[in-house]
Formats: sequence, structure tokens, C-alpha cells
Amino acid sequence: MARPRQHAPDALHSQVMNACDEWLAEQPVHGLSLRALARDVGCAPSTLLKLYGSFNNLLQHVNVESLARLQHTIASLADDAPEPWLRALAHSYWRFAEQDCYRWQLLFDYPLAQEGELDQRQSDLIEALFTQVEASLKSYQPALDDLEARRLGRTLWGSVHGLVQLGLNERLGYWQGQQLKVDELLDQLMSTILAGLRHREASS
Repeated sequence: MARPRQHAPDALHSQVMNACDEWLAEQPVHGLSLRALARDVGCAPSTLLKLYGSFNNLLQHVNVESLARLQHTIASLADDAPEPWLRALAHSYWRFAEQDCYRWQLLFDYPLAQEGELDQRQSDLIEALFTQVEASLKSYQPALDDLEARRLGRTLWGSVHGLVQLGLNERLGYWQGQQLKVDELLDQLMSTILAGLRHREASS
């Protein structure tokens, strides 16, 4: 009887992440299974269970990779003044979700890790994203204190996320027979928020 193929943990992890990437490029995660992944990478399902502990933990590693990709996308934005940077950020988030929608949906279809190294890695990546947004808002309006910037950063991101989610589901509605466009609504959102911040400076 032929001996089973042996996989070093790092090499196997890389194979599994690549297999997930290929799957999510074409279809949502709901049809993916531990057994299907094991077949794709040429190992037994029990090998993947030993490596990850559970299928949910495996998917959390995919989420960590997705957050890292989003962080890289944001880091690649031009280091402009706050207003163009915030606008570019909103549009980059939309492009990220639109071009890799099944990977993006996985971030929100499954709860993030609750403990351990995965939880810390996810938390660090998410916090880094918010920190950049908060810093840009404070640069745009220095009168914001830390708590205000933190709240506004999450309000802004939640609003952008909502428009992106509705855009992906084609639920934004129509105007004169034409579907409303995410890019235009993001521009309007950013203009409204930034105008409010400018007004605060003028009225103070």
C-alpha cells in the first residue's frame, strides 16, 4: 500500500489558502467543506482538523488573509491630504468588495475569532484600519478629540460598508430608470461628512 503524502504544516497551510482563494474567486463559501479542501490539496480531512482544529478556524485564517489584503490595498493609496485620501479609501473598499465579493462576504458571514492568536491578529488588523481613518479625520479637522475621531471613524466606515453591501446586492434603488451607483453615493457621503467637519471649524 502506498504511504500517504506527508505535508509540512507551513506548506500545507499555503496549499489550503491557495485552494480557498481559487474557490472564493468563483463561488461563495457556503458550498465549501473540509472534505472538499482536503481532496483539493491531497490530504485526509483529519489532517486539516489536526492543523486547524476546526473548519471555522480554517476560515478564520482566510479572513486574516483578507484583512491583510485590505490593509495592503489601503497602504498602497497615495499619501495625499486627508480629503482625497478618505475619498480614495472609500472607493478602494468598494473596489475590494466588488472584485473579490465572495472573499469579502466571508468576513461577515462567519463571526471573527473570539480568542487566541487568530483573534489578536484579526483585532490588530482591524484596529490598524480604524487608526488610519481616525488619524486622517483629525488631520482634516484638528478640533476633533480622540473619542470624537474614534466615533466618527466607525460611523463613516459603517456608512461606507452599508453602501457597499447594498451595492453588491443591487438594493440601492433607481432614479429615473437608472440604478443608483455606489461610487456616486460614496462621493455624496464623503462630501456630506467632510462639509460637516468644515462647518464645525467655521462655527467654532
